Amino acid sequence: MPVLALRVTFVGEHGWELYCSSEYGLALWQTLWAAGRPHGLVAGGYRAIDSLRLEKGYRVWGADLGPETTPYEAGLGFCVKPDKDFLGKDALDPRPARRLRCLTLDDPRAVALGNEPVRLAGRVVSRVTSGGYGYTARASIAYAYLPADESAPGAPVEVEVEGRWVPGTVVKGPVVP
Repeated sequence: MPVLALRVTFVGEHGWELYCSSEYGLALWQTLWAAGRPHGLVAGGYRAIDSLRLEKGYRVWGADLGPETTPYEAGLGFCVKPDKDFLGKDALDPRPARRLRCLTLDDPRAVALGNEPVRLAGRVVSRVTSGGYGYTARASIAYAYLPADESAPGAPVEVEVEGRWVPGTVVKGPVVP
């Protein structure tokens, strides 16, 4: 059957996206499932992909990144070529006031998904941009923009999950290298 296979690295592991016309979908699934079962193939959906990308520290456009964030704020300064000329270069500050930080929550059952308030030193300073449970790390992981000078790895934080302030820690990402 005709299939377009694209190499995907968003999950941080070897992976592929397969595209075919809808009339081939069931046959493609059945063929792959039968061929993969002896090798331990498991079915994984979007939440599995999201868990892996959280553990690897991969950012999501529209949640962790957007037009209002800079590469330096998002921890992507390594992508900036300061010796090149480009639109917006003069506006970039390599030492931003806030940074996207990876947080792990002390209670792995408390899962922040996004928009939950984050406290640092007893005051609300941000909201979770994205989060979820990391199945490999066995930890609740969240990302939030925090004041750069107060949020080095090891800094204690609290995230409000379902009406309860859950203690956590700023960690040096990725949680799973």
